[in-house]
Amino acid sequence: MPSLPPLVCPVCGADLKPEDGFRSLSCPAGHRYDAAKQGYFNLLTGSGTKFQADTADMVQARADFLAGGHYQPMAEELARLVAAEAPDAAAVLDAGAGTGYYLGEVLRRLPDAAAVALDISKYALRRAARALPGSYALVWDVWRPLPLRDASVDALLNVFAPRNPAEFRRVLAPGGILAVVTPRPEHLQEIRAEAAMLGIAGEKEERISASLASGFTALQAVQCTYTMQLHRADVRNVVLMGPSARHLDPAALERTLAALPDPVAVTASFTLQVFRAG
Repeated sequence: MPSLPPLVCPVCGADLKPEDGFRSLSCPAGHRYDAAKQGYFNLLTGSGTKFQADTADMVQARADFLAGGHYQPMAEELARLVAAEAPDAAAVLDAGAGTGYYLGEVLRRLPDAAAVALDISKYALRRAARALPGSYALVWDVWRPLPLRDASVDALLNVFAPRNPAEFRRVLAPGGILAVVTPRPEHLQEIRAEAAMLGIAGEKEERISASLASGFTALQAVQCTYTMQLHRADVRNVVLMGPSARHLDPAALERTLAALPDPVAVTASFTLQVFRAG
């Protein structure tokens, strides 16, 4: 089994190590975190996080949508880019891992790498822990100092998730890579307005590059665009799996779905950017 990267205790900063057959994490000061029965660890003690985690329903919708293979072309392109730029990566971190779908695809290209999945949703990490045995699945807020040692990972994934450039740079080893995936304005354009989904800002690629300029060198940016054939259940899932789900009128969504052709051709469009630390 690959050697997992070193964790730090979020309370005192000491080394946090697995015990009892990977059923707990503890530090020399006595701080202890027990694994949930699904295999993930919740390190967000005390006040937790002020951000809204994905709910069980949102995670179920995402799992069902991804199981249909609709984002598989993008996931494969992400894995190809990471493996090409970091073929010898020993440790991969996914900051905002969700169910572990994209991290799992990367690990198929890097079978000897250890992995850490971070997300604030325990419902997502229940699935990630099952999908990624032998990896750390940790409930954590990406905006806080990450619970890893300096220079402890070789590749970092950030797919549709918040970015913490200073912490990403800190935990990446010199020469490590950061792969960022964001939706393009035309993503889901055929259904976005009809389903009252949140909009996507333009020029995101340039803003991301600017935000990372002080600690990273841009290597490449790839556009991944293709057409999906979505049935009404798929459209419902893609709407309900994201932040738009918190603002939707369920009855209005069902009326919108009933008016759509079945299946409907929908654009998938992403930008994949790769940066090197240092």
